[in-house]
Amino acid sequence: MDFSKAWELLKLQQEAMKIKKELENTLIESEINWLVITFNWEMKAEKVEFETNTLISWLSPEQKLALEKAIQDSVNKWVKKSQEVAASKMQWVMWQMWLNIPSGWLPWM
Repeated sequence: MDFSKAWELLKLQQEAMKIKKELENTLIESEINWLVITFNWEMKAEKVEFETNTLISWLSPEQKLALEKAIQDSVNKWVKKSQEVAASKMQWVMWQMWLNIPSGWLPWM
């Protein structure tokens, strides 16, 4: 019995887990005009912060926090929805690839 393919798969799985661990500790900041949004590896906004009060000097500290939270929630909602739309659009293509059905074979295509 040839276990070389199983060994290769195990090695790939171990490498994938190593990369995942590295990514879990990776945060990426996006900054525009004193607004900083920090994203994690899953494209989730971890933190939204105004670095200066210049743009929002008329807001109380509580209002500032509420605005930052609203921006964070909005960004996360957009990311989730965009992933759902992309997955929905790719579902048919992935199904065709899995079944290896040539394009145009089915009458409704």
